[in-house]
Amino acid sequence: MFRIKYLFLTERLFIALGILAALFTVSFFLPWLFNAGVVLFFVLISLLIIEYAMLFAKPNMMQGRRIMAERLSNGDENDIDLYLENFYGFDIFCEVIDEIPHQFQKRDVLFSVAIPSSQTKILKYQLRPVKRGEYSFGAVNVFVSSVLKLVKRKYAFANDKLVPVYPSYIQMRHFELLAASNRLTMLGVKKIRRIGHSMEFEQIREYVAGDDYRTLNWKATARKGQWMVNSFQDERAQNVYCLIDKGRVMKMPFHNMTLLDYAINSSLVLSNIALNKSDKAGIITFSNKVNNVLIADRKQFQLQKINELLYAQKTNYLESDIEALYYTVRENITQRSLIILFTNYETLRGLKRNLRYLRKMSAHHLLLVVFFENNELKELAQKTATNIQEVYEQTIAEKFRFEKKQIVKELHNLGIASILTAPEQLTANTVNKYLEFKARGLI
Repeated sequence: MFRIKYLFLTERLFIALGILAALFTVSFFLPWLFNAGVVLFFVLISLLIIEYAMLFAKPNMMQGRRIMAERLSNGDENDIDLYLENFYGFDIFCEVIDEIPHQFQKRDVLFSVAIPSSQTKILKYQLRPVKRGEYSFGAVNVFVSSVLKLVKRKYAFANDKLVPVYPSYIQMRHFELLAASNRLTMLGVKKIRRIGHSMEFEQIREYVAGDDYRTLNWKATARKGQWMVNSFQDERAQNVYCLIDKGRVMKMPFHNMTLLDYAINSSLVLSNIALNKSDKAGIITFSNKVNNVLIADRKQFQLQKINELLYAQKTNYLESDIEALYYTVRENITQRSLIILFTNYETLRGLKRNLRYLRKMSAHHLLLVVFFENNELKELAQKTATNIQEVYEQTIAEKFRFEKKQIVKELHNLGIASILTAPEQLTANTVNKYLEFKARGLI
């Protein structure tokens, strides 16, 4: 059945009509061209009918669908595949428009592809979400034409789908896989020499090349008649809490992602590594008040609980209340734990307003304060100045950068560990610090 909404005229048809119109216009002055124009007009009409019959003779001669993950990873390139199959008895030419969510602000997801008869094509592209939440995908629109390319038939494959965007599970898996193959150095995670031994004895086993000769067990060696060594393991079941500031200081964007999203992605990776090392992982989020408290645990579904909790977090423009955070920590975390506070300080004065409560937390727990380097200020300070205004701007940028270093020094003087990091290096630097604490036996 003919349906006008599926029929589209092409640019080639309008060019042909323009040429015919020009030919008929010129025929007023050269009458012999009129007959040629009439012949060409009927030829064009015949070709239109032929192509229409070829495209619309049978229904459902084209199939298509979108293939993607059930959820997207925030801040990462996510693979999207468009599956197209041609059931026509001739080669077709397709223009494919995928209706992607409005959050991406892209209107150029357009592909042109030729598909031979009874063949399949898979079009691949990637999307990088920068906000968590639900993303609504629409239909996959395919405009099909034959070799004549005078008209097109539209196919709309209704693949409407709501897809949640979760914290970066791709980054989490990447760290996990490289850790399993002992290649974390590829991501900037340093190899840290263990200082001494853990106090937790595991077993006596046979010596293998590379074992520390100081771990030789002489009694077991004498009994077995071969070299035997004592094997130790990391102390397990230590609490690791990620405290995530959701106040206005975390609203600042870098590469289209807020500092909050960087902190959330890093917290997910760190929690996964802690659980893999048999430690307990927990989360606390706060802004002007404490919003969520997930007690540290290492049960089977703990990582899933962490992921679901982090997925729902949003920042606001309110001042963060470190005092309320301190009392929540005192009430809910009774065992000495590693507490990683993701926040941001731009000035030394801003730190000193919260220093009283940071010192109190540090007295009961191993506290690590993580805050962010301003990349734009760094680039401005390193740029060559060409006039007085740029010299002034560089001076101000250096002042703010120096103040960040003063914050690190102030925390160090008080015995509080800290990390000043660029947002894109946050995860690697935080994991490095966690592994350092483990190697030094601090947790």
